[in-house]
Amino acid sequence: MLKILFVCTGNICRSPIAEETFRQHVKNRGLQREILCDSAATHNYHIGDLPDVRTRKNANNHGHTLTHKCRKLHGEDFSVFDYIVAMDKYNMENIQSISYRSIGIHQPEETCFLYRKFDKNISLTNIPEVPDPYYGSEADFEEVYQIVSRCGEGFLDFLIEQHRL
Repeated sequence: MLKILFVCTGNICRSPIAEETFRQHVKNRGLQREILCDSAATHNYHIGDLPDVRTRKNANNHGHTLTHKCRKLHGEDFSVFDYIVAMDKYNMENIQSISYRSIGIHQPEETCFLYRKFDKNISLTNIPEVPDPYYGSEADFEEVYQIVSRCGEGFLDFLIEQHRL
């Protein structure tokens, strides 16, 4: 079974919606027995909380219910998860730092990357980030939803091809 971990700063906006939209793509293709996913934070601001109310509202608008409790990325995650997916460069650096402190190595590029790498609407020469909607409007949360949903499709296509699912 492949295990995927989505990571952002607080685990209340981007990573929980990335987790849920990806889970739905996996379910739609009947791959629930082959792929498992979770999400985590690089910081401990909201540990144990539900995702941000605006994230949950946006998810509900698209037929998703978020019940994930926010948690922090920890050293054990690097041996449990096959792929660790960062929402932005800041969190990618934090993931690498936590990895180095926990297990003494940086995560390889083949298994730890920016999620927008799989956004079919961008050029791969300069991979943008999933923007943090925390200080934004409802439109910003909708933009993040649309981005992570597109990335989920592309990422799932990648996993199917790489792992012959």
